[in-house]
Amino acid sequence: MEVTVPVHHRYATVDGHQLFYREAGDPSAPAVVLLHGFPTSSFMFRDLIPALADRYHVIAPDHLGFGFSDAPDAADFDYSFDALAELTAKLLTGLGVTRYAIYVQDYGAPIGWRLALRPGTPVTAIITQNGNAYEAGLVDDFWKPVRAYWAHPGADTEAGVRAALDLEAIRWQYLHGVPDPTVVSPDTWTHDHALVSRPGNDVVQLRLFADYATNLALYPRLHAHLREHRPPVLAVWGRNDEIFGPAGAEAFRDDEPEAEIHLLDGGHFLLESHGAEVAALIRDFLRPKD
Repeated sequence: MEVTVPVHHRYATVDGHQLFYREAGDPSAPAVVLLHGFPTSSFMFRDLIPALADRYHVIAPDHLGFGFSDAPDAADFDYSFDALAELTAKLLTGLGVTRYAIYVQDYGAPIGWRLALRPGTPVTAIITQNGNAYEAGLVDDFWKPVRAYWAHPGADTEAGVRAALDLEAIRWQYLHGVPDPTVVSPDTWTHDHALVSRPGNDVVQLRLFADYATNLALYPRLHAHLREHRPPVLAVWGRNDEIFGPAGAEAFRDDEPEAEIHLLDGGHFLLESHGAEVAALIRDFLRPKD
């Protein structure tokens, strides 16, 4: 009989904020940190965590402003990817996790890149699932209104990014590019929409949309890090994603020629349609090589 490793649902106070995280596996095992994207939370890893926890110490936090973590008003917290990465680093330090592989998706990528660039290079390996690090990965149709908002933030450009908070837009993120949409549970977009619709959270999300421009400026530092430190890279990508296209996966080989790249027939939230396949690729990638 297969033994299931329990998944724990916990909170930690970091810099006065309650951060929710899911945790499973032996704390003495190699650590894998799962970093979610917009507009979701660690809920996206609900099936991946037990698929890895027999072999790894798995930690999946909800970023501040997302999921079950605190969501202070934007007037009371300066939301940025720098700030979210700092909170994540302090959470991991508090848990005694100093060396770890990362799985990044969407917003999780710029948080993960900042962790990888911290002194001591704590990130031992990178698994990126539609977690972008190259201009080539930015699909023009999706990013055009976002770029307009970066250039001229205000009422005229805000509507284009605020639309991403609508239920139908979130549903699109989950279903677009999935060959069989019936395999994706409506729990996903319904759960996400309810949490980003909390009073004041729209302003939080707009702040992060605006700050996303800083991530493009970070890309050259990450590319240099990949060339110098050569962390193993697995890019497993939904090739039908029209937010971060497959060119973003293939570009990792520009700086890490040995990057392992898999383009699967799915969309932005690949775990919903190809979870077992992604888990198998991760287990093989992280397995110690002879």
